Amino acid sequence: MSRKTIIFLVILIISPVIVYLLWPSDESRIRKLFREGAKAVEQEMIDGVMAKVSFNYTDEYGLTYLFIKEGLTRLFQNMDNIKVEYEITSIEVKDKAAVAELDVRVLATHGSDTGYIAGDLSKPFHIKFSLEKERTTWLVSKTEGLPLTF
Repeated sequence: MSRKTIIFLVILIISPVIVYLLWPSDESRIRKLFREGAKAVEQEMIDGVMAKVSFNYTDEYGLTYLFIKEGLTRLFQNMDNIKVEYEITSIEVKDKAAVAELDVRVLATHGSDTGYIAGDLSKPFHIKFSLEKERTTWLVSKTEGLPLTF
């Protein structure tokens, strides 16, 4: 075999291994979803938050994608200096579905008053998110334990 053929075969064999090792796992993609979502809330970027929510969103309160978007619009108009603190307590991935549980605290300012609007210092809000995978992107499709402040 020629030297070019050997190099080509080595690259052909090693490429899938490199792609496999560098391709992010589903769990890391879900962690990134929450990190980017929290940042979008803090920056009051409605489109950034809604990009993490499935159009098919429904929950136990009857909330839908459009209702959440309207609620966030009102929340961002009334609140300033929003800070989101969260801790992911568990992530379970099964094929194209996942469940993530988070402990959340949200601190915000309304007028001259500053305080927690979700959770508090001693006890965070425990929220369970159901996610669905659309192509390579994870989106929130259902939430349990959501504090309804909007």
